[in-house]
Amino acid sequence: MDITTALDKFCDYSQYMRGYSRDTIKRYRGTVRLLQRFLHVCNLEECTESKTREFFYHGRQVQHWAPNSFITYHKSLSVFFRWCVSQGYIQTNPTDDMEMPKTEKKLPSKLTKQEALRLLEIVYNYPYPYTYQRYRNYAIFATFVFAGLRKSELLRLKMVDVDLANQSIYVHQGKGSKDRIVPISSTLVGILQRYLEQRARLHKTCPEFFTSLNRNMGFTETGMKRLVEFARNASGIPFSVHKLRHTFATLMLEGGCDIFSLSKMLGHSDIKTTTIYLAASPEHLRSQMRKHPLNDF
Repeated sequence: MDITTALDKFCDYSQYMRGYSRDTIKRYRGTVRLLQRFLHVCNLEECTESKTREFFYHGRQVQHWAPNSFITYHKSLSVFFRWCVSQGYIQTNPTDDMEMPKTEKKLPSKLTKQEALRLLEIVYNYPYPYTYQRYRNYAIFATFVFAGLRKSELLRLKMVDVDLANQSIYVHQGKGSKDRIVPISSTLVGILQRYLEQRARLHKTCPEFFTSLNRNMGFTETGMKRLVEFARNASGIPFSVHKLRHTFATLMLEGGCDIFSLSKMLGHSDIKTTTIYLAASPEHLRSQMRKHPLNDF
């Protein structure tokens, strides 16, 4: 069976039958093509266990893959080959019985409260050529810091998803194809309201909540990359969008939010994923240590 043909069928199955997200399918397709280019093969039968192990060995030793990168590539190929076995295209899965590297236990990187406030201040006070940019950019970063949305979730937000009257954001089909409602503070409501006034002033009518400056269309991923790069340079603060999500989570814990509520706001399937923020927040841990009954001894 030709690899390209099998990959196209697998991606169609993943999209229309399993309902996988576009980003997940893109990862599957990219990983299989990476293996194909490395092995210089065209047929599935040529992807033997020894050759596949060589691919992973090369990645770890030559390309210096991190353990998590290794595991991600392995998971993508394993799902693809498992499907190929179920379809009768190959007899065995060449990724089976492969030893996984030990993952590194790292705390999520975050901004401090002072850094987050400084970033928002600089984004708002920057001398933009257009007033709309000031309010839109400020609203985007405030949404990341005050609501903890993922980049893809923010870019997909529609006007109907943001309910300022009830102070909530409806996240439609977030990671894992899950819907959730994120409550927002009065501070963020005010910031978004001022942005919407500027949006209406420019007669933006597209359904997307955050829009392009010059066109009546949603803000794009390319535009987001440029915006983040601009904010890094303007503020001197090294950060990523996901780092802002980590910042939201740790600040919420430091403010007294319970771990169960935070897990729901972040859209985590397993509360264990959220518990890592407990260790990443020394202020939260310090506040708990003050509860030791012998502190006043």
